[in-house]
Amino acid sequence: MIQYLRRKQIDIDKYDNCIQNASNSRIYALSYYLDIVADNWDALVLNDYEAVMPLPWRSKYFIRYIYTPCWTQQLGVFSIPQLSTELIDQFTKAIPKKFLKTSIYFNSQSQPSSFVQKRDNYILDLNDSYENLYKNYRKDRKDRLKKFLKSNATISTDTEIKELIDLFKVNYRGKTTLDLSDYNKLEILSQNDKIDFHILKIHNSNNKLISGSLFLKDKQRIYYLFSANNKEGNKAQGNTAILNKIIQKYSETNYILDFEGSMIPGISSFFKSFGSHLEYYYLYVKRL
Repeated sequence: MIQYLRRKQIDIDKYDNCIQNASNSRIYALSYYLDIVADNWDALVLNDYEAVMPLPWRSKYFIRYIYTPCWTQQLGVFSIPQLSTELIDQFTKAIPKKFLKTSIYFNSQSQPSSFVQKRDNYILDLNDSYENLYKNYRKDRKDRLKKFLKSNATISTDTEIKELIDLFKVNYRGKTTLDLSDYNKLEILSQNDKIDFHILKIHNSNNKLISGSLFLKDKQRIYYLFSANNKEGNKAQGNTAILNKIIQKYSETNYILDFEGSMIPGISSFFKSFGSHLEYYYLYVKRL
């Protein structure tokens, strides 16, 4: 039996246990992640938390609707037993009618029978040696990595996200739909002790920040959540160096590097150049 539970009714330990032990686990669906990024959220729960579907929602002009929050690529149904299309469709039918619209991205392993659009994501299995992973880089990516190694730029780890957000704001002004609340949520995510995050930064010879990225890590995946560059960072191939560093560090592990995909051809090509492969996730839309 699938039941609808409000946030305050959810047994958080059982809910998070389901997410963490699901074969299709995603960090975005964990309670403490949704508590930060979603305006509100409830959940559909099968029996004793055998499968769950988080429902982030907003209200506008007294109309409630389900949406995909910023910093959250894939939600949908998460299950400890193997998922079937029939079960996924049972969940979508169980969405309460008080939500007049649903627009949410289902993860790659929970495909509803009726979806509006396939979305592109790119992932890289890191269970091989770095040498073999590097061999699968496209030639132009190898050349760009060599360009970085010849530059005077340096790469380092950090725990401070604000400087990286400021770099993004300055260099992507007018090119993004992110607002102040989105930046604030990203900063709060990076300060949450339950979330394993990694920040890598590139500085030039004058110790000026020119590039940087934020990665999140759970038991299965490393998520390429956020990055920023200025013109000097792009020229020095900062993003290439940072992703190469992550691949090198986590090679010969069972992690999957999740590039978080893109439908923009140039960005897709960049992700593919590291030897990654395409994985679809699904936009589901429902209106009453």
